[in-house]
Amino acid sequence: MLDLKYIKNNLEAVKNGMGKRKAKVDFTLLLNNEDKRKILLLEIEALRHKRNVVSSDIAKMKKAGENASSFIAQMKEVSERIKKLDKELSIVETAINDFLILLPNIPHEDVPVGKDDTENRLEKTYGELKKFNFKIKPHWEIGEDLGILDFTRAAKLTGARFPLYLGNGARLERALINFMLDIHITQHGYTETLPPFIVNKTTMTGTGQLPKFEEDLFKLEGWDYYLIPTSEVPMTNIYAKEIIDESMLPCKFTAYTPCFRSEAGSYGRDTKGLIRQHQFNKVELVKLTTPETSFDELESLLSNAEKILQILELPYRVVTLCTGDLGFSATKTYDIEVWMPGQDDKGLYREISSCSNCLDFQARRANIRFRRNNTNKPEFVHTLNGSGLAVGRTFAAILENYQQADGSVIIPEALVSYMGGQKVIHNDA
Repeated sequence: MLDLKYIKNNLEAVKNGMGKRKAKVDFTLLLNNEDKRKILLLEIEALRHKRNVVSSDIAKMKKAGENASSFIAQMKEVSERIKKLDKELSIVETAINDFLILLPNIPHEDVPVGKDDTENRLEKTYGELKKFNFKIKPHWEIGEDLGILDFTRAAKLTGARFPLYLGNGARLERALINFMLDIHITQHGYTETLPPFIVNKTTMTGTGQLPKFEEDLFKLEGWDYYLIPTSEVPMTNIYAKEIIDESMLPCKFTAYTPCFRSEAGSYGRDTKGLIRQHQFNKVELVKLTTPETSFDELESLLSNAEKILQILELPYRVVTLCTGDLGFSATKTYDIEVWMPGQDDKGLYREISSCSNCLDFQARRANIRFRRNNTNKPEFVHTLNGSGLAVGRTFAAILENYQQADGSVIIPEALVSYMGGQKVIHNDA
């Protein structure tokens, strides 16, 4: 959530930021309601002061045995007026909050201006693209031929866009989860968490999923609960409504969780394979930092996520998202895109991690603050998040990059110990 005071003092800059996002925002209603709020507050304060003074006078009159009935009647009218104004103030403040909560974050000045993902800025590439001397296949064909993926039976169990891993497929998915967590915990210094997979409306609102993106979520009927779309949601909110000490920062959390997304509006896109599922596994990274260190921590976060692909020897590239592709809560985002040679005749890069700095945007919504050692005034933390990595997409990238002419798949060296020493996946049938 953007700071109202900042908006008022930097209105043109905020309008410019919204324009870069192609967000059509009329700030007239917000500013008018803010003026109403000030007027109401002044009148309420004046009436309460008058009531306090006169109430004191009434007490003195009663003590002196004087008749105070006329003053008592006046104060009853004043109290009724205050009650009416309080209701008006509540309506105005709700309208202000409803306006602010739907505003996206302002893009950082380094973010390229563009309409969509075709105008993202390439930052770097890593690894050589493997040349195959046989006809390669996409991961869903590889997985089904090996008997480790079954989308048909998954659809029978639930519906479209759900995976069923079998045998070595299930074991490889589990190996990836354990491998990713071990790297982030032992090499990158993250604290492992196992958060709830179901959160309430307040928690979803804190990270920006609600109210704007409710159609993308799975809600539990009859409950104020939602299945998490990512463990960013519960991990970012661990210290919601708290003031923590500066010495705790940066807080670095990681978690494996399943993730649940309705993928509203994406029907017809990536319908095959593991790229766009309603349920998928992910290892997530979250940081809470001081304002002055958040962009350095973003670079570190990106490096942590890249490390997984480097160890697995999977080629990838890094892009900075343009304003038209930037997420609602982010001020700057790097996407890591892994090479998927089996996606079409030329191969494709597919997003496997988004690493974002949200500044204090989420912290304001969730009320996460810290106190410096040299001051009593609390400040909002900055929040960052990134996939470390999307497990199913990593699984798919391994199948496509490590496929062999006989249909088998070589297991990356770093995962062999997690697979009990197994080095190749052959048909499980």
